[in-house]
Amino acid sequence: MGKASRDKRDIYYRKAKEEGWRARSAFKLLQIDEEFNIFEGVKRVVDLCAAPGSWSQVLSRKLYLPSKQSPVSKDGELPLIVAIDLQPMAPIEGVIQVQGDITNARTAEVVIRHFDGCKADLVVCDGAPDVTGLHDMDEFVQSQLILAGLTIVTHILRPGGKFIAKIFRGKDTSLLYCQLKLFFPVVTFAKPKSSRNSSIEAFAVCENYSPPGGFNPKDLHRLLEMVGSPSGGDDLDCSSGWLEGPNKVYIPFLACGDLSGYDSDRSYPLPKVVDGTYQSLDPVQPPIAPPYKRALEMKKASSHGIRDLEKLSLDA
Repeated sequence: MGKASRDKRDIYYRKAKEEGWRARSAFKLLQIDEEFNIFEGVKRVVDLCAAPGSWSQVLSRKLYLPSKQSPVSKDGELPLIVAIDLQPMAPIEGVIQVQGDITNARTAEVVIRHFDGCKADLVVCDGAPDVTGLHDMDEFVQSQLILAGLTIVTHILRPGGKFIAKIFRGKDTSLLYCQLKLFFPVVTFAKPKSSRNSSIEAFAVCENYSPPGGFNPKDLHRLLEMVGSPSGGDDLDCSSGWLEGPNKVYIPFLACGDLSGYDSDRSYPLPKVVDGTYQSLDPVQPPIAPPYKRALEMKKASSHGIRDLEKLSLDA
């Protein structure tokens, strides 16, 4: 599919390039902020699974740049933004990059060091595994990624802070909701207008971080298991089945963004230009180290003959 046809199919894909965002997902965070005002009073923020960096761009434009351009702000008072990913990403002004694993306690230590021993006001995570199209499988793996994110959140988020994470809705959504409610009194599942209706994606907006009394981050796994157990601890077969029927959990769900604005599932005609030919823009920032790079190299090598493919495999 050519670039122009993609632009025509997806209005947010086109708008992202026109406004200088690295990915259309920037609009999702902007629309969540419109509804929940998540950036108010935020001075320290962490972006988990940050590459290619569109959410870090939003954080830079909404927090760092306005503060930097303010005549009354001083260097020591500028907001601190830390972006974490296993993959490297191209630099963004005001964003400190940490190449690391969000499930590793050492990564949390690095973040807190960047914050001079303080903790974050806000943690965001737009990460997702490579989807398979099998919704139950994708939902399960995504929920495990969120709980991995929660592992670092319990180390780096201050009491009263907020956590925003991508979720996939499915049959175990009630379990994930109850697990998040252990730490956040207010949890809302939000669907931004820029997120396609045809997608099972939504976002957990978790407010007012309040860990249970006497909580030790080392006990996180056991605590999460107990939520899925109707017996409260002896039976650790973690399941959401008992959260249905008389125990049914009703999850606050909210559409956000301008509901009369652009529809992400619609195709829009390309804008009319003076010479009659619309020029599709290039991506703002191509990936600098995409995980699929080796696959592309192998595909290219195979088109040049099996001998090249064998040579590539031997060289790797």
